[in-house]
Order: sequence, then structure tokens, then C-alpha cells
Amino acid sequence: MARIKDSEFWAKFGKKPAQRDTRNLKFGALLAKAPKLPSSFDFDEKNIAVPTPMYGNDEHGDCVIAGRAHQTLRFEYVEQHQLLKVTEADVLRQWRKENGHTEDGLVVLDSLKLWRKKGWKAAGRTLKIKAFTELNLKKHEEIKRAIVMQVGVGIGLTLPFNALPLFQAGKPWDVVSGAGAKPDPEGGHYVYCPGYTQAGPVCVTWGRKQQLSWRFFDRYCDEAYAIVDEKDAAAKKARSGGKLDYALLDRQLKTATE
Repeated sequence: MARIKDSEFWAKFGKKPAQRDTRNLKFGALLAKAPKLPSSFDFDEKNIAVPTPMYGNDEHGDCVIAGRAHQTLRFEYVEQHQLLKVTEADVLRQWRKENGHTEDGLVVLDSLKLWRKKGWKAAGRTLKIKAFTELNLKKHEEIKRAIVMQVGVGIGLTLPFNALPLFQAGKPWDVVSGAGAKPDPEGGHYVYCPGYTQAGPVCVTWGRKQQLSWRFFDRYCDEAYAIVDEKDAAAKKARSGGKLDYALLDRQLKTATE
């Protein structure tokens, strides 16, 4: 995938164009309880020990697995009350395993299916998820609820060329005018969002947190998924923000995978 150098910052993109599958579970259809949401939320504000490593995404197009790693850190922190030692080597090993030991990017949907079916090895153990659920990109409330309930969400972006200078300048990602504002197929990028503000989602990318506006999300996000963790599903846990209908999830998951 494309590699762009702007000043001293290197960015590598590694998300291939979004693929669709009509069998995907829909997050909104699985909601059993949906209480009022807070105006803003960030998992990391109350869990400041959770880091935001680069995971090699400045040198490799491994953003899909790097995003998975960031979410895994937080899933396991909730469950085990300690940080797993997920390393850059773990991320690169899984990325190369999925891309056939090339420098190619990944299809997010294919990678999520492998995460659910086979898991991935990180911090010396194999970690699996129960399911992934597709989010309605037009419903900001659904995106926010999934962030609160599922310890964040993963989103795919077709970043415009001008996203890089905004990031370097420490500015939020917003829609700006100019030739570099068009969605760029070469800017395919996957990020993990552990929070949101009134302005829009907050993601982890290239080693730090980055604010997106909802306008930016609406224009450049082409896919978004909420992950259902295996242990939470087994315990039928409810989190702040709502609860899933796990019986319905099991029935739909069985139908989707038959």
C-alpha cells in the first residue's frame, strides 16, 4: 500500500477497499437494552495505564492488525485487570500470516473472520472473539453505543491526502477544502476508536490518540465494526451503554456461518 513521507513523519497504509457480506450480523438488531448515552466517553480516561503503541505502522502496512492489538489490550485489561504484553513482533507475525508474508494490506472483513474462527497469538496466548457485528455508518448514536458497550470499535477509512498534515500539526481530522480533500483509495487505513466526544469519534493511530469530526467520519469512513469478546458473550455480560441479546446473537451466528 502507499507510503507517504511528510517532513519527518512516515505513515504506512494497509487497508484494502471495504468488502461486503450480507450475512454480517448487525449490531443495531442485536440490542436488547439501550439506555441514555453519555455526551462523551473514553475508555482510556479511566484506564490511563493502557498505552498507544505504534506497532510498526510507521514502517509497515499493518494497521488492520495494529487496530486489533489496541482493542485486545483493552478487552483483556477489562477482563484480567492487567495489561497484556502485546508486542510489535506479535502484530507483524499475524499481519504477515494473513497477507501471505508480503508487504500487502488486508481486507478488514477477511481479517475479522479469521480472528473469530482461529484467533490470533499475542502475549504468548491464542485470543479469539465471539463475533463481529456491522455498524450502521449513518447512525452516529449506534457508533457511540458500540464504543461504550464493546470497549471501542474498529473503523475503516479512505483517508484524504490532507489528513497527514492535519495529524502532524496535532489538529483534529475534519473535512477541509482543496485538492487533497477527496477520499483516496491509496489512503486505506484501519483504526480503533476507544472513545468519542461531542465533536466525533476518537481513535488510536500512529502511536497516539486522534480526534475525528462527525463530518470527517461521514465522508471518509467506509466500514465500521463492533467486536463481541468471547468471554463477555459466554458470561452474557451487560456493560454501561446497553446489552446485547446473546440468544439472538447465537442464532444469527449459527445461520451466518452455516
